[in-house]
Amino acid sequence: PGYKHTIFSSLSTDLADMTILCTAPSKTFNLAGLQAANIFISNDTLRREFKAEISRSGYGEISITGLRAAQAAYEHGADWLEQLQQYLQDNLSWLEQFLFDELPQVKLVRPQGTYLVWLDFRSILADDKERKDFMVNEAKLWFDEGTMFGPEGSGYERVNIACPRSTLEEAMHRLKNASDRRFGISK
Repeated sequence: PGYKHTIFSSLSTDLADMTILCTAPSKTFNLAGLQAANIFISNDTLRREFKAEISRSGYGEISITGLRAAQAAYEHGADWLEQLQQYLQDNLSWLEQFLFDELPQVKLVRPQGTYLVWLDFRSILADDKERKDFMVNEAKLWFDEGTMFGPEGSGYERVNIACPRSTLEEAMHRLKNASDRRFGISK
């Protein structure tokens, strides 16, 4: 909420002419296993070259099940998507409040268009190896280490909030309890 996605090719006809836009309902509608994707190429020459490359690679087959699932999601999934977005927003709000109340040393970076939230641990566990050991062996959690995404991710963990609230709550309580034991930071 509060962010609007701008498609690169919508910025100008010159940009559209050199853009291959790939989208898929996989994450939004949980259809990843059905291999349904959309590819938009407005430039005829680029489209022909792309199709030729796809043909050479052998990836040109369309899954009829994936096609029908994508069609159903796009045509009839608006209400479900709205409910999902609200659920994710509620999980994000819960997480923000929990960290504010229980672990204020861990800062949350609000996502701009995903259900993956970055947590900044630099004030209590800046060392990546020490934090990994703490997360796995003390908190019994396995988030995505920020360094998986490059050196800029040092000091961070990435958390998926597209899960049942009970799962998120359990994870955060494990983190809180382990932090209390290790750092004595109870409120």
